[in-house]
Amino acid sequence: MKKTLLCGMVAAAVALAVSPALATDINFTQSSVAGFGQDAFKSLSKEAGAALGYRNMAPAASLGITGFDIGIEASAISIDKNSSAWSAAFNKDAPSYLVIPKLRARKGLPFGIDVGAMYSYVPGSNVKLYGAELSKSILSGGIATPAVGIRGTYTKLAGVSDLDVQTYGIDASISKGFPFLTPYAGAGVLWINSEAKGNLHTLVPSLKKENVTVPRYFGGLKISPLPLIGVTVEAEYAERPIYSLKAAISF
Repeated sequence: MKKTLLCGMVAAAVALAVSPALATDINFTQSSVAGFGQDAFKSLSKEAGAALGYRNMAPAASLGITGFDIGIEASAISIDKNSSAWSAAFNKDAPSYLVIPKLRARKGLPFGIDVGAMYSYVPGSNVKLYGAELSKSILSGGIATPAVGIRGTYTKLAGVSDLDVQTYGIDASISKGFPFLTPYAGAGVLWINSEAKGNLHTLVPSLKKENVTVPRYFGGLKISPLPLIGVTVEAEYAERPIYSLKAAISF
């Protein structure tokens, strides 16, 4: 687990640093969709939806009624750039991995409930993303007991005129706090709704909507080296490996 999280942290940090060089539009053209059929669209829907899903990036315990967390995040998702699905989406110029930087905020409410929101814009591309989360602490945890929580999420792809992707997720997680460190793990399901729009619909009118389900498994570690400062690393598997890094102000 430690090795996996370290790899994830390095991958996300490097990805964020070089993301402008890798950014490109999602844009379907007549030449790129040659041979692009329903199977390729389903594959693209699964992998794109998993990449665009709301990452967990937090222990299971609630922030509490006075709690607040705001920060920046980067996720790196390895893709098969030579697949027909991604080749078509990026007009035969797909990157080796997707990089999604984000702004995130989360606020604690009464009764162990937290709400959160996220916005992403990939510089140099037409890819934008926004989403929201609602979580509930089932067990608050203590010195000898872990915290347990459940969460619902929603995301929507924006800025891409040829593709409409929305995700809905539900998951459960468990965490245990120690001085300066809080490891956590969880699992859930992501429902992905995808529809061809714009040029893609015009060029391949036979494409039908895809509604697919993807299981997800994740584990992470929140590090609190200083008061009000939190760094979280997370490794997730949802159709493809996804590595994320978040730095936030928490109180």
